[in-house]
Amino acid sequence: MSATTPIRVLIVDDDFHVAHAHALGVSRIPGFEVVGEAHSAASAASMVAELVPDLLLLDMYLPDRSGLDLAREIGAAPPGSPRPDFLLVTASRDLDTVLESVRLGAIYYLVKPFTFAVLREQLLAYQSWVVAAESATVTDQYVVETLLSTRTPGSRLSTKATRGLSATIGRVLQIVQADPDPVTASQVAQLLGVSRPTAQRHLATLVKRDLVDVSLAYGGAGRPEHLYSARRRADRARAPD
Repeated sequence: MSATTPIRVLIVDDDFHVAHAHALGVSRIPGFEVVGEAHSAASAASMVAELVPDLLLLDMYLPDRSGLDLAREIGAAPPGSPRPDFLLVTASRDLDTVLESVRLGAIYYLVKPFTFAVLREQLLAYQSWVVAAESATVTDQYVVETLLSTRTPGSRLSTKATRGLSATIGRVLQIVQADPDPVTASQVAQLLGVSRPTAQRHLATLVKRDLVDVSLAYGGAGRPEHLYSARRRADRARAPD
């Protein structure tokens, strides 16, 4: 796919009206082409094989299987089979669902209801990532971090803010940004397969860089728990560059 080739999108949603609304919205964004609408996992799997889309706008709840089940099936397909990226769209706020979608390679996780502006921002971020990935001729730490920084809209921060971040810390930033709710160091550690102190250290680095917000949750007995969330856009705009 070149910078001038449209990104082919398959809309997957069990609600015909919602699917059509998404299709109309995506078709309004330059550089994107809607190639079809599917209303079940079985239909989507068939259309993926036939139409070879680049990206699925994938609903979580489908009448025959979940969107994550479909993502697993596509990811396990034999070499040479179409393996489109997917952006999960759902009303679920369950953390396990969010984490599982990240494990399966979701480029982002949009919680319903959301505005067209939010969808547009994410798709443009994905478009930037595609162009950056295809234009890279060598792989080094700078290239890796640049690609990570263009993957999600929240990552498009100032160069000074993200400069020097390792790929692992960039991954931590993605995890925090992908979750609609605050996350703990334990949750990040579980997803990355690292110890809790290591995750805590990476999160502290992001807090110092003004890329992540931290708050305290006071529950029962014991020390309060730190909760980490994506830094609000207005705050980032005020952060020193």
